Amino acid sequence: MGKFDANHTLVMFLLKPIEQGLDVKITGGIHTGCLRIQASAKSTIMSVEDLKGKKIGVPTNLGSPPALFAKRVVAAHGIDPSKKEDIDWIAIAPEAMAIAVDKGQVDAIATSEPMGSILLGKKLVRTVADQAVDSPYKDEYCCAAVVSGKLARENPAAAAKVTRALLKGAKWVNTNPTAAAKLGVEKKYVASTPEMNAQALSKLNYIPGVARCRDTLLSAATEMKNSKLLGSGTDPAQLAKKAWLELPGVSDEWVKNLEVEKIAGGGPPPRLTPEMLAAMFDGKDACCSCCVPVKVGADGKILCP
Repeated sequence: MGKFDANHTLVMFLLKPIEQGLDVKITGGIHTGCLRIQASAKSTIMSVEDLKGKKIGVPTNLGSPPALFAKRVVAAHGIDPSKKEDIDWIAIAPEAMAIAVDKGQVDAIATSEPMGSILLGKKLVRTVADQAVDSPYKDEYCCAAVVSGKLARENPAAAAKVTRALLKGAKWVNTNPTAAAKLGVEKKYVASTPEMNAQALSKLNYIPGVARCRDTLLSAATEMKNSKLLGSGTDPAQLAKKAWLELPGVSDEWVKNLEVEKIAGGGPPPRLTPEMLAAMFDGKDACCSCCVPVKVGADGKILCP
């Protein structure tokens, strides 16, 4: 609609609109690994196959990114996501998902980070599919840089420049996740604490790339076609080709040679267990990696001795 020239968002969120004529181009990978399917800890569900015939809660609507990931995963395991007798999809407000799974209103939920780890820490769920560790998803980008078709056609140099800026930003976040988390909260981009935001960022792999992103489009489109998220007449290879754009100066070699500053104190945060993350979320006492009890302040800060 011409409201922006560039952005970064989820690959699977873009492919269906591009199939239907959305005039945008994907130009580079930002990060991997933010989505999960998690079954109730009270259930007997231990694998994706066990989800057949069950109710899966998804945040907000049936087209949300966690829902798209969940539909793709179940289809890859022989379950038809379009048949209610195979999967009953239930849209739930994000803040109500923990209650829904705990009360047995759904058998499983589709989540994103850091909520997936928080629910693990509360011992409400077990993970049955994880985009960060399961093949083929772990080798794909979940989020990518995207530019408008108008910008790409009329000013490819600007499209390349803004793509390089987004990829550089991703590499900077990978080097300075704590600083990035603080910046996001201070600028009011994220309604969280810097400490909680840093933990969320630490769950993602901000390793920008180009060729790997191009390959992601084909694998994602192929599985989306198999899960009936794309039209029956759509050729995944043609859709991937339509969605992708090579830009001058945007290459893996450029990314490899790119140097970013290291912010003092802005590096990776202490890695918390799911239990510690849940304690931080609730503002309760936690325990640090050295097994010394620590306090979690009202502002979410870990007061480690």
